[in-house]
Parts: sequence; structure tokens; C-alpha cells
Amino acid sequence: MTAFTAKAGHLMAGSKTPSVASSEIKQRVADMDWMTVGRSLSECGNAVLSNVLKPDECQALAALYPIDALYRSRVVMSRHGFGRGEYKYFNYPLPAIIENLRAMTYTYLAPIANEWNEMMHIDVRYPDKHMDFIQRCHNAGQTRSTPLILKYGADDYNCLHQDLYGEHVFPIQIAILLSQPGKDFSGGEFVMIEQSAAQSPRADVVPLEQGDAVVFTVNNRPVRAKRGNRRATMRHGVSRVLTGQRYTIGIIFHDAR
Repeated sequence: MTAFTAKAGHLMAGSKTPSVASSEIKQRVADMDWMTVGRSLSECGNAVLSNVLKPDECQALAALYPIDALYRSRVVMSRHGFGRGEYKYFNYPLPAIIENLRAMTYTYLAPIANEWNEMMHIDVRYPDKHMDFIQRCHNAGQTRSTPLILKYGADDYNCLHQDLYGEHVFPIQIAILLSQPGKDFSGGEFVMIEQSAAQSPRADVVPLEQGDAVVFTVNNRPVRAKRGNRRATMRHGVSRVLTGQRYTIGIIFHDAR
């Protein structure tokens, strides 16, 4: 990890070159096929964004894990029945690259979230800009940052769950794989379960490469049925890591109480 110390410094909050990172990330996000993303989210509850981060950026972000000053808390999953492994929530201000990704991807996801709520007859609507939504969270007492970094070793896993954290919940979130499958680790697939009253649970296993992001449902999404729309409840997790270490960045758009 020491080989990436200089690169990691540019990813941290307070970097002297945040505008470069911002322009690069903005272009990558804009180049994504958001129409296909929206269709996959509506049909399956998840979608893959390929090559969101470059390999050196992934390695530099993983190298931030030991720097405790960047984080507000550390969670050991086995202590809470969440699985095995651990994760840390970033403090504000966030590393620049994570802050940029959070703000820019929200712009494309907010219209999808609003359409979902309309279809599910939920009155909540999300503003165009992420900063305005975060202000809504903070006004309601949800002031703790939620972007996080997760670390798994051999035999670690993450139980199926939902990341809710308070009254104000954005219904879509993102996880970015920082490690290289087949080289850094084996196993450890991203898993989603869909449950509804109309059918038996359905599972999706979403394969990712280093730098890919999975965009997925936090809680409920609308599913078209013969009589209008029904709500499907989604949960996500990570299957058991067989060998090596697996690092992931989680981008949650609402903050926590």
C-alpha cells in the first residue's frame, strides 16, 4: 500500500487538485448509459456501471483504510450479527473522489427515484441536487456521514440487509469494488434478494470487476403487475470470501441519525 501513498493523498479531502478529479469523474459519470441503467434498475433492482474507477484509484482508496482520522466509526460485523468482516464510515469532509461520485451520480438517479415513488404512490420527491437532499437530512437530525469502506478477508461475508438510517432514505445506492477478483480475492460476490407477496424470493448474483460499481435498490422498488404496480422489497449482501482480501466503497446518498 505504501506505493500508493502519494496517489491516496490526492483522493483525500483537502487535496490541492480536486478540480482535476472532479472533471474526470464528471465525464466518466456522464458517459454512462443511464437509460440502460434505469431500465435494469426497474427490471432487476440493480445495474452495473463499468470502469467507474481506474485500478490505481481503487488501490489508492483501499490504502486509506488504516488512516483512522478519516473515519467517524468502525464496525466489526460479527459483534452485531451482521456477518464477518468490518467497515468504517468516513467523516465529513469526504475524500474528494467519493464526494464527487456521490453528488454526480445522484443527479442521474434522482429522476429514477422520483418515478419509483410516483409509481408506488409515495409523496416524497427528491431535489435535483444532492446538496439540497443532504440539507433535508440534516434539518431532520440525520447529520452523520454514511459513505463507507468495507474490508473482507477469507471466510468473511455480509448478511442480507438494508441501509436505512433514518426517516429520509434515498431508495438507490452504489457499491464500488476496489479489489481485483481472481487476483486479490476469490468468492465474495454481491448478492441481492427480491421479496414480494406475489411470488417466492428471487436472488441475483452480480459479478463485478475491479473499478465497477453496482447500483441497487435500498429498500422497495415498484414492479409492474396485472393490476397496477406492486412493491418488491430488496436486500443485499456479500457471499463468503474464499481467499484473499476484498475492499469495497459504499456510497449511500442519505445521512444517518
